[in-house]
Formats: sequence, structure tokens, C-alpha cells
Amino acid sequence: MEHQHQHQHQHQHPDDGSGDHVALIQAAWRRERPDLDVSPQAVIGRLHRLAARLTAELTLVYQRYGLSEGEFDVLAALRRAGAPYERAPGELAAHTMVTTGAMTKRIDRLERAGLVTRRTAEDDRRGRVVALTDAGLRLIDEAFTAHMRNEHRLLAHLDPGEAAALEALLTAWQRRLEGAAPSTI
Repeated sequence: MEHQHQHQHQHQHPDDGSGDHVALIQAAWRRERPDLDVSPQAVIGRLHRLAARLTAELTLVYQRYGLSEGEFDVLAALRRAGAPYERAPGELAAHTMVTTGAMTKRIDRLERAGLVTRRTAEDDRRGRVVALTDAGLRLIDEAFTAHMRNEHRLLAHLDPGEAAALEALLTAWQRRLEGAAPSTI
């Protein structure tokens, strides 16, 4: 009986709800590769899992408004620009960190849905301009309100001191990583 219990524990599926997924993976690697220090997984593995969970929780709100994550990002970038809520496609790509090719597809979909329009810029320096329609403005204002309510809900799992400490740590880590030379590994 004891042998059977050990056998079941060793081959336990990480997602069966019986423990910390990352800790189970680390334990398996420590068993299989005791020569390696797998301690970074404690942070990086948990951040990956947390990011995936947060993305899933956030996209549920976007979907209620008929938007993908990328489409929400485009509308939000236009809304943040302030009246008249427009940007050149290249600016949108920079503000949403996607390629211009991916941006074109998002704009096409949003234009078909009547949420944005494309036109030639009056000053002609920016070439084409993408702007929110009235319907797009109404939709992003409503969707962003729901999005912020959702983010507050997700962050409520931490007390204010924990949230502030986590923000400071993540900010410092991000700055250092972005300032570091690219890895050669």
C-alpha cells in the first residue's frame, strides 16, 4: 500500500489541484537533474503561470464586448490619444507593440465592425490615419471601465502593501533586464 501511494505521488499530474504546479516540476527536475540549480523556476515559472491566468481572466472581459485582446489594445491606444482619438498605423503599432502587418489585420477587422475609420491625414505628414468612430468611442469607454473593474478584482487578492511591493520589484527587474545586454546563452 505504501509503495503504491509513493508510485502515485511520483507520477502525480501537475494540474490535478493537489499542489503547487511549479513546486512539483522543480521537485521532478531536482530528482532527474540534481546537478542543476532549478531555483529560478520558483519565480519565472510562477510568473509564466500567473501571466497566462491573468490573460485568460482579462480576455473574458474583452470577449464580452466582441473584441480580441489585440483589438481592445488598438481601441485603447486610440482612446488614450485624446480627441480626436486618432493615430497613424505606425504609431498604433508602437503603442501596442505589434508588427505593422498584425496591426493592419486588427484595423481591418475594427473598420469592418464600424469601430474605426481610415482616412488620409490633413497635414499629410502621417499619411493615413486611423480614428475611433462614435461607436468605437462608446464601446472602448464601456469596455475599459469593465476592464479596470476586472483588474481591481484580480489585484484584490493582494493587500495594498503586497501590491505596492510587487509593483516596485517588477519595475526594478524590468528596468534592469531592459538595460542589460542581450543574452548570448
